[in-house]
Amino acid sequence: MGAGHGHGHAAGRAADRSRLRLVLTITGVVLVVELVGAWLASSLALLADAGHLATDAAAVVVALGASYMAARPGGPRSTFGYHRAEILAALANALVLLVVCGYLAYAGIDRLRHPGSVEVDAGLLIAFAAVGLLANAVSLTVLTRSETGSLNLRATALEVTADLVGSCTALAAGVVIALTDWVHADAIASLLIALLILPRSWTLLRESATVLLEQAPAGLDLEDVRRHVAEMPGVVEVHDLHAWTITSGIPSLSAHVTVTDEALAEHGVGGILDRLCECVASHFDVQHATFQVEPVSHRAHEDLGEMHA
Repeated sequence: MGAGHGHGHAAGRAADRSRLRLVLTITGVVLVVELVGAWLASSLALLADAGHLATDAAAVVVALGASYMAARPGGPRSTFGYHRAEILAALANALVLLVVCGYLAYAGIDRLRHPGSVEVDAGLLIAFAAVGLLANAVSLTVLTRSETGSLNLRATALEVTADLVGSCTALAAGVVIALTDWVHADAIASLLIALLILPRSWTLLRESATVLLEQAPAGLDLEDVRRHVAEMPGVVEVHDLHAWTITSGIPSLSAHVTVTDEALAEHGVGGILDRLCECVASHFDVQHATFQVEPVSHRAHEDLGEMHA
């Protein structure tokens, strides 16, 4: 038997989709602007930043698709719905970020080896990088206003952050080139961006893998849960305790709870379930919990079944 989901979750997901659509529009416009800027300024830095934006636009499309999939109701085979599509999209975003990180490192080293291969119009580079900086700042503000804690939105925000840093670095490189003609600025900028993206990408990859491996949610101590439930009046034992995350913001828990015959007679199964669900919801913020309530006599039967298994 189980408890219900949080009532505001669906509304939060709908708002997240609106945020993603707005960010996709901004990203698409800036992508076109930077491509024009790269052509006018003969700037590989702007062209690389535009390529990074194109990757981000694709990631936002994937994130939107995953969010819509997560909103679809479950069926006979998909009993949990399609919430995990969001986690798969976040994992894909993390892998894309790692690939972009590797490319930036390679391009930066190659530019250091061949510093005179490109002549950049520093003035145009500064102007178009400033446009990208402003647009990315707006996108990041839109994404960080979400209150759902969506892993998918966090993945997109990480990519926009990488773009923001890329725009800042391109802007700084343009200023350095304009003032000193030091062409190594582009290469060093690429390496700095790669170093900034790497730890964030790894964190996102690890968190996505944690959900897919159905490990206990971060911050949820199962021994603490077991101890808290076991201290409830009438509870004899808590076993087969499991916790996992369906998708970001939806932790789940299940357990077998052995209770005394007196507790069952006094409160009934429904009353005991209400108390158990209220306990984990109020103390551990787990809104989706499933408990199997067993009388003490059933535990002896369960042990006998395990002996014959």
